[in-house]
Amino acid sequence: MSASPLVRVQREDFDAAAEGRRLTDGRRDVGALVTFTGLCRDESGTLSALELEHYPGMAETELTRIAREALARWPLSGLTVIHRFGKIAPGENIVLVVAASKHRRAAFEAADYLMDFLKTRAPFWKKEHLVSGDASSWVAAKAEDDKDAERWTKPQVLP
Repeated sequence: MSASPLVRVQREDFDAAAEGRRLTDGRRDVGALVTFTGLCRDESGTLSALELEHYPGMAETELTRIAREALARWPLSGLTVIHRFGKIAPGENIVLVVAASKHRRAAFEAADYLMDFLKTRAPFWKKEHLVSGDASSWVAAKAEDDKDAERWTKPQVLP
């Protein structure tokens, strides 16, 4: 493992640019910084908020485990994962992944890997609050998220 991940689960918003600077300031060995920010959608105007719940301690442990898996697979010089909880309005930040490496491919793939497994393994539960005032409902897991994550378990064919 080339670096230690920074993992935070928090109610408050984050500053993606500041998190990127934290991984690059004073570093001459970083050639690529990939940042992914997941936002809350309004679901065609029907969603007033998305409420995310988690078990404190369990969520951080699983996010750290997933981040360490990425660090073991790719030569990263830094990795940050921040996931918010609580009620989040459309347009607001939910999740941030920042991967720093000497080369772009490692940073892109590590960030992609992190998001695929955050969607399938991170212990968060989502409840949709509707603009209409109708009863809130829990969001079910999506088969396409499992399919996306499945690709990382297949043997890689080298050219």
